[in-house]
Amino acid sequence: MAVSVFNLFSIGIGPSSSHTVGPMRAARQFVLNLSQKDLLPTVKRIKAELYGSLALTGKGHSTDIAVLLGLEGNAPEGTDPADVEPRIASIRKQKKLILLNTHAISFDEPADLIFHYDKQLPYHPNGMRFTVYDQGGKELYQQVFYSVGGGFIVDHEAAMKDKEIFQNSHRLPYPFKTAEELLIQCRRQGMTIAQLMMENEKSWRTEEEIRKGLLHIWHIMQECVKRGCQQEGILPGGLNVKRRAAGIYRYLQEQEKKPLEQRDPAEVMDWVSLWALAVNEENAAGGRVVTAPTNGASGVIPAVLHYYQKFVKGANEDGIVTFLLVAGAIGILYKEGASISAAEMGCMGEVGVACSMAASGLAAALGGSNEQVENAAEIGMEHNLGLTCDPIKGLVQIPCIERNTMGAAKAINAERLARLHGDGTHRVTLDQVIATMRQTGHDMMAIYKETSQGGLAVNVPEC
Repeated sequence: MAVSVFNLFSIGIGPSSSHTVGPMRAARQFVLNLSQKDLLPTVKRIKAELYGSLALTGKGHSTDIAVLLGLEGNAPEGTDPADVEPRIASIRKQKKLILLNTHAISFDEPADLIFHYDKQLPYHPNGMRFTVYDQGGKELYQQVFYSVGGGFIVDHEAAMKDKEIFQNSHRLPYPFKTAEELLIQCRRQGMTIAQLMMENEKSWRTEEEIRKGLLHIWHIMQECVKRGCQQEGILPGGLNVKRRAAGIYRYLQEQEKKPLEQRDPAEVMDWVSLWALAVNEENAAGGRVVTAPTNGASGVIPAVLHYYQKFVKGANEDGIVTFLLVAGAIGILYKEGASISAAEMGCMGEVGVACSMAASGLAAALGGSNEQVENAAEIGMEHNLGLTCDPIKGLVQIPCIERNTMGAAKAINAERLARLHGDGTHRVTLDQVIATMRQTGHDMMAIYKETSQGGLAVNVPEC
């Protein structure tokens, strides 16, 4: 499988990569396929069906909204969050969809967008089926997609290939599927992990394009934090969760005016929490975020990058690029060896992976050896093993928002243990932790994997 760092860090809208970004991409791909088959002009009705976790938490994750936007031809990376609410209101008021923004059809949402709460398609908990019919009600075309985490989608035919689910023909100069293979490749070539990743990325684009693209990703993360620090009020969805980032930001600004001896030494952790909260409050509100590697965990890596920028002497753009390349390498290992889907792995597949990626990226940016980078990634995940996904009311708010602050703090701690207080040798390897994560995810009961049927979702009243 050839996965680019830009596949893992993609720009989209909240609140979920697997339940919002993925379904939007799948719906859009379906209507693009209709157009390519010259079927679009004959379509009179479209039916979208959501299964498994997509159905159970779809309303809270805005899956219904994402599907409607995708069917009209919108892509996550090109959607302005400000346009979403008025467009959905228009669809529902007029009861019409404009497929691919060219072909208008009637759309009865209760009959044509169906949530199968008690059914699951065979290859992944996040399944969806799209079917179109002609004027006489005859089925014209049908396609099944799976949203497999981080905004990635596959169709049913690809899913049937199982281990070849993401297989493609792209050739990388230095392929790897395990951390051991990655370290061996680096030793053989005399490269750091960041250098090896750059060479692999150059099989798609030039070094200048890669660097520019990664710095653009960082810019979008910064803009997200900036917006999150300015917005106040109550998050949508009915849980009445108050946005806290703006208040914490004002508090920290006041603290910085005080003499150093009067300030709390632990203040740095307030900054880390602020940056993570800012991103995930924006995500919960449907704002623009970077999947890193998912929307539900999108605050961890920006928070740690902001920590690097603000608190590390000599921090620069080269460090940002190194951080993202190395974090991407670790993210690829989790996609190869386990999953970044909470519907498969619980939250260790999201915040756990993001923590591991951030720890490794920070270690690399601060000059850690390849072995120290791998150790940081291992520590980051080892202490997230078994983390459940149990969002109250199916919303990406509780415990998701605060959980990102915890993931960011763990990542910084993991980096310090591995680089400052370690030499790269350690008893447990990253590959062993990834294998343990995969097995733990498979053993975890479905009620703790993004279904809102267990944990906090059933033990905390929604109102």
